[in-house]
Amino acid sequence: MGLVLTEAELAEAVAGDRATGRSLAFANGCFDLLHVGHVRYLQGAAAEADRLIVAVNTDASVRGLKGPDRPVQPEQDRAELVAALRGVSYVVLFSDPTVERLLLLLKPDVHCKGTDYTVDTVPERGVVRSYGGRTAIVGDPKNHDTRALIAKIAGTRL
Repeated sequence: MGLVLTEAELAEAVAGDRATGRSLAFANGCFDLLHVGHVRYLQGAAAEADRLIVAVNTDASVRGLKGPDRPVQPEQDRAELVAALRGVSYVVLFSDPTVERLLLLLKPDVHCKGTDYTVDTVPERGVVRSYGGRTAIVGDPKNHDTRALIAKIAGTRL
């Protein structure tokens, strides 16, 4: 099971991993209602390095991205669920509009994005290149999403 850490704790853990020669992959997302697309994305990201860091959007940033009715689950619950997934080493909450600051702080070897991107369309690709990292596209085709899952649940009669 992975650990939910503060940024300071994560920076310390990453320094320890680097000192022992471990490679680091980085993934991020809202992870509001976990579904198979999330699992496949994170499994793909975990396969890219020895340790996987997952940055989870805070509640405020999810509202900004997805609207006032989101997230469905609070940030601490989402972080704990992601940390429980096989292959996830560390989880950190972030509220920035992008993960650029975290990428520059942690300098993971690999920045992983889902298949709704190409290497050339990842917004942070220049930042990753600037410190010598690489970008990887991982996971299955993007045909699973939380919005559709919420709509399906809302339409279900009990």
